[in-house]
Amino acid sequence: MQQVLTISQIVISLSLIITVLLQQRGAGGGSLFGGGGGSDTSYYTKRGFEKILFTVSIILAALFLISSFLNLLI
Repeated sequence: MQQVLTISQIVISLSLIITVLLQQRGAGGGSLFGGGGGSDTSYYTKRGFEKILFTVSIILAALFLISSFLNLLI
């Protein structure tokens, strides 16, 4: 059981990293060098694939949290 939890935690964490890296940000890295600040960095509604990635990342984070607590108890 311990090995199953450890392997599932690794898979969930890698999936979470991938979904977070695939998400786009309005400001991006350009704001580090003085870019941004215009109307292109304003808030917008998530649609399509971006909304799916957002939802999947929340679900994966919850699964990772649950598996971490289960790993502590076992």
